[in-house]
Amino acid sequence: MTLPLALSQNTVNLVYAAAAILLILGIKRLSSPATARSGNLVAAAGMALAVGITLFSPGLDRYWLIVAGIAVGSVIGIVSARMVRMTAMPQMVALFNGVGGGAAALIAAAEFHRLAPGPGGLAGDILAGIMFSALIGSISFSGSLVAFAKLQELLPGRPLTFPAQQVFNGLLFAATLAAAVAAAAAEKQVWMVALLSGALIFGVMLVLPIGGADMPVVISFLNAFTGLAAASTGFVLDNVALIIGGTLVGASGTLLTVLMGRAMNRSLANVLFGAFGAAPSGGGSPGAATSDGQMVREITADDAAVMLAYASQVMVVPGYGLAVAQAQHATRELADLLEGRGVRVKYAIHPVAGRMPGHMNVLLAEASVPYPQLLDMEDANPELGRTDVALVVGANDVTNPAARSNPESPLYGMPILDVDSAANVIVLKRGMSPGFAGIDNELYSNPKTAMLFGDAKASVERLVAGVKAV
Repeated sequence: MTLPLALSQNTVNLVYAAAAILLILGIKRLSSPATARSGNLVAAAGMALAVGITLFSPGLDRYWLIVAGIAVGSVIGIVSARMVRMTAMPQMVALFNGVGGGAAALIAAAEFHRLAPGPGGLAGDILAGIMFSALIGSISFSGSLVAFAKLQELLPGRPLTFPAQQVFNGLLFAATLAAAVAAAAAEKQVWMVALLSGALIFGVMLVLPIGGADMPVVISFLNAFTGLAAASTGFVLDNVALIIGGTLVGASGTLLTVLMGRAMNRSLANVLFGAFGAAPSGGGSPGAATSDGQMVREITADDAAVMLAYASQVMVVPGYGLAVAQAQHATRELADLLEGRGVRVKYAIHPVAGRMPGHMNVLLAEASVPYPQLLDMEDANPELGRTDVALVVGANDVTNPAARSNPESPLYGMPILDVDSAANVIVLKRGMSPGFAGIDNELYSNPKTAMLFGDAKASVERLVAGVKAV
């Protein structure tokens, strides 16, 4: 079955170029909270245009399969996007990214099965594209599933290691590459199966020893892998849209990985092979001391409310604890009350606060926090020195002064928010459990710091009540 109207390949490619321009504009607009929503719509329009024009490509048939796939995928995508909570957005990103890599690997396997062995053998560039897509796409698929499982707590968030693990992974990757070479040379299906199997296992083994703190970097890294696999598949299928779109995803994913590594002062090699970043096991029980015996000062919600109400400037420092507790709306209510009393309220956003870049920005935008109040780390740190009260809501490692002062700390060298430069610090936290890095926060034993223990949302609501009573 074919459509009665088929366009020339040149016309299709021209529309692909227009779709690519929309994708680029959309990605550009995603760089600012003020334009992110429209950027997402522009990029979606570009993708819709690319998919739509593909239906008019010369020689395309079996439209019922294509329509069925689009229908099933659309239902899954819409339902998933509407049901997922903001705190689970990183998991969804990991899952969808893995599906993209898996699709690229399946296309590579299908093309190899269809074309090999061909008369006189396949062209070298086609074979290279097939092998690359199968290898990288499979690694991205299985690795992303492990990242999803760790974030969803289906697997332990801590690094899962065993003796000589890196040696085993190296040998496994070498064997997988050998299978790829053998598949290209002999054009035998058995070697393609070996390649896919080895790559899938390697993807699992690559992500298992990486801790929860580094999952955002891993997801971004695997996202770049998926883009490269899609671009390579575009060369196999001679599809310009896949080449352009895959290249954009690969480039943006690579850039994001580099930027996140810099934000944590970590190299990609250290992320992948350092077994760093054990996710916390839970909220922990409230306590009045760190694990090394340093005492902390507790404060009541009423006393904290008085400090906030009579401050000139308050800086809110949100973290993953705010996201888990869904405390963004209560925080906005507290800010509105303080502003009504003449207090200046701003928000300090660390690049890796939460579980993915922009996580805090999206959560606060959901609560209609004005964009001008959201300060990046470079702008927030000078303001913190002029702040009367820094209100830390669930942020841990990104506020730890050990990153500046303790060369023995695993956080040393990581750019942080200089919360300790504020005149007073109030930390909202469930208990004294460490953050993703698994170490105590030196901020908590600072004499100017007061701890308000409890669920973040409940604690903010108590502060709201306290400010109203002042």
